[in-house]
Amino acid sequence: MKIETFLDDPVIANYQIYLSLERSFSSNTISSYMEDLAKLLSYLAEAHISYKEVDYDVLFDFLVELSELGISSRSQARIISGLKSFYHFLLLEKLIEDDPTDLLELPKLSQHLPEVLNLDEINSILAQADISDPLGVRNKAIIETLYSCGLRVSELTELLLSNIYFEEKYLVVIGKGNKQRLVPLSPQAISNILSWLPHRSELPIQKGHEDYLFLNRRGKKLTRVMVFTIVKNLVEQAGVKKSVSPHTFRHSFATHLLEGGANLRAIQEMLGHKSVLTTEIYTHLSIHYLREEITEYHPRNKRK
Repeated sequence: MKIETFLDDPVIANYQIYLSLERSFSSNTISSYMEDLAKLLSYLAEAHISYKEVDYDVLFDFLVELSELGISSRSQARIISGLKSFYHFLLLEKLIEDDPTDLLELPKLSQHLPEVLNLDEINSILAQADISDPLGVRNKAIIETLYSCGLRVSELTELLLSNIYFEEKYLVVIGKGNKQRLVPLSPQAISNILSWLPHRSELPIQKGHEDYLFLNRRGKKLTRVMVFTIVKNLVEQAGVKKSVSPHTFRHSFATHLLEGGANLRAIQEMLGHKSVLTTEIYTHLSIHYLREEITEYHPRNKRK
């Protein structure tokens, strides 16, 4: 989406003036900063999140999605610089109290290995869902589907009932660029989704939302921000201290597959990565895991 779309917002228009007059940036630099800002604003608009309410987790997920699109490290570094500039401006204008870009690292996003949950932590988060409440049943199905299928949050919110094949144990995911891929369904995911369906049928389902799997109490498909909220609440209840977002379950899915011996190409297909190079970040996570295992269990590393 072009930045002109957002210039009706006086804050965005004033930021462009700030870059020119106070920072004395060249027209090319300003153009690059504004185009990168437009990428973020489009992402946030889809998630129904105000740029004034953004936190680190939202920004990190945004940058991860850019990385998965094959954006180079140099471009990632430029985008991070632009985001830091924009939120510094918001601080100067007293429009926000805390800078969500403080922890964003330069120059390479790829050097920042994503957080991964272990199986006990995932089970603990799942256990917090109150299955005596229909929405708790839904929330448990959401977490299990994110983890068991390695979905992006946008893929989860767009998941259609007509694309789930329970008997064959797979689902069709509509990924980036409307590309379809097949993802196996685990028995746990099938069980949790089937538990949700009777409650779903009792909702006042709105016209145009009849085929979406996960709905809110008003019968409309969930937004990205609602999924973020569900995850945040369950993680806090579980007492998990890691920085967890919906994307964390995708990282955990891939890492656990690799640690279990899955082929990197197979993981690439299930994640919907265009290039296996994107998937290779999980080999770094696996090496970290193996190093810990060797340190812990190899007899040469044990102290007498």
